[in-house]
Amino acid sequence: MGSEAALPAWASKPCIMGIDEAGRGPVLGPMVYGCLYCARSYQKTLSTLNFADSKTLKEEKREELFENLKANESIGWAVDVIDPRELSSKMLRKNKINLNVISHDSAMGLVSRVLNMGVLLTEVYVDTVGDAEKYRVKLSERFPGVKFVVAKKADSLYPVVSGASIVAKVTRDRALRGWVLEETAENMHKEFGSGYPGDPETKAWLEQHKHSVFGFPSLVRFSWGTCTAYYKDFVEVAWESDQVDEDDFDGSSGKRQVKLSSLGFTSKRKIEETESSGRGRCKFFQSRKLQQVTHF
Repeated sequence: MGSEAALPAWASKPCIMGIDEAGRGPVLGPMVYGCLYCARSYQKTLSTLNFADSKTLKEEKREELFENLKANESIGWAVDVIDPRELSSKMLRKNKINLNVISHDSAMGLVSRVLNMGVLLTEVYVDTVGDAEKYRVKLSERFPGVKFVVAKKADSLYPVVSGASIVAKVTRDRALRGWVLEETAENMHKEFGSGYPGDPETKAWLEQHKHSVFGFPSLVRFSWGTCTAYYKDFVEVAWESDQVDEDDFDGSSGKRQVKLSSLGFTSKRKIEETESSGRGRCKFFQSRKLQQVTHF
């Protein structure tokens, strides 16, 4: 998604780009990284377009500015929409990928995409995630031909990042408004508030849409700590990898990967013990005297 049609003539001249995100904190919906780029010679004009940190603007104004920049032939833009399921699966996998790394990868992906289009990027301004200097060094090592400026609140300091902030925020807002719930349970609705963990409307929606077996709808980032309180009501499920994690942990690092059993699930061994005793098994198997076997 973005302005990826025929490359304009100005793209072959030195260009600047801004990068920002929307939706890093919410427990619902995607995280979106957006970028805006233009010729360096257009920088002064860019500062007159009334771009500002998207969080300081009303929705109607953000929509208006987004439509204006889309129609502006002197500006290019692109987005990376990261699905909530992708966020959670990466953060809970055995080799955990934290949110900062996901964010860095998304930003670098946008830089690569624009460079591969043939745009002559010479300067990129980024709203920092984590330590600004370490992030700058990481970006500079990956793209040695580009100058990077990484700063806190970059969306309020540099108009090109303000524009990227609007691109990301409007894209996320539209994604949420148009979100089609894949699940088909009764009484499901999309009145989930802002999606932020502290929003009472969001909390009420999570309570109403939890399922004791299937968890939450795919809109939810189930790896967020906000969801942990709801797991106590869930049905226990066997996860074979839990036992492997326990066997592999040597204690040398002092850290342990958060196991699914700590979220209300149980191990395969416990399930097997229950089944072998005949307790808790499905009536279908009990009535037919079917037993679990490992050798034929």
